Amino acid sequence: MISLPSRSPRSPKPSAHVGALLREWRAARRWSQLDFALNAGVSARHLSYVETGKAQPSRNMLLRFADALDMPLQERNTLLTAAGFAPEYPEIALTALEHAGIRRAIDYILEQHEPYPAFVVDRHWNVQMANRGAERIGAFIMDGRPSAHRNIIHQVFDPDDMRAGVANWEELAGELIRHLHWAVAATPSDPVPRALLDEALAYPGVPPQWRTRDLDVPPSPLLTTVFRKNGRELRFFSTFTTFGFARDVNLEDQHIECCFPMDDVTAAFCRELRDASSAVQHRVEGLVSA
Repeated sequence: MISLPSRSPRSPKPSAHVGALLREWRAARRWSQLDFALNAGVSARHLSYVETGKAQPSRNMLLRFADALDMPLQERNTLLTAAGFAPEYPEIALTALEHAGIRRAIDYILEQHEPYPAFVVDRHWNVQMANRGAERIGAFIMDGRPSAHRNIIHQVFDPDDMRAGVANWEELAGELIRHLHWAVAATPSDPVPRALLDEALAYPGVPPQWRTRDLDVPPSPLLTTVFRKNGRELRFFSTFTTFGFARDVNLEDQHIECCFPMDDVTAAFCRELRDASSAVQHRVEGLVSA
């Protein structure tokens, strides 16, 4: 398994105040002040005072606003900090003792998905962990070269990386662009999705219409990836598992992507790669013991 260190919490801009953040989030949800007030259970007059900085909301009121806006835990901490309060939600690394049970569960899921690829990705598409099935498929597509990126967006969009082996690149990349546009709109105070979107659009061969969000086509909960390499075609579809009721920033940010073979040929090749890898490992162990 491979892992990366956790992110450091982002600090809000010094000039930002809670009213500006709330207006930004309300605009992202396409709500009027009245819509927001009704969802939060406050008067539109009071909300107006908060947004313009004439009223200082309490900690409980801010949490009520965050619930109404369905803000991620990281952004709730940002909102509280902007108002001068301490963060509400911890950000504990998955490697910490407190998450030992969660880590065992993740390891178990990744191991049980063998010989098919599975990995843990954070909300910014950085790969945090990967099983051996994912490593073997990656090595096959990359001719044994390591990827230059630990971020899936860059792996898929960089012509010198995994992109060269993706047969349905326009379909897959277009779906990832929809996810990035959605993330930009859904988390307006997080600059990373916007930066990732700009970086993806800057790669060669990206259709210009992808710069505009398509409001008629929401992101799909499934991703289909077709690899073509050395005369082989491997077809996978991916499902995503998240941690329900997470009360920790890092835990909420993670999701497990499991890739399932779409045909018998793909399933058989994954088993072949596993068996070949096991045979090599046994030979190495035999030489070492000798």
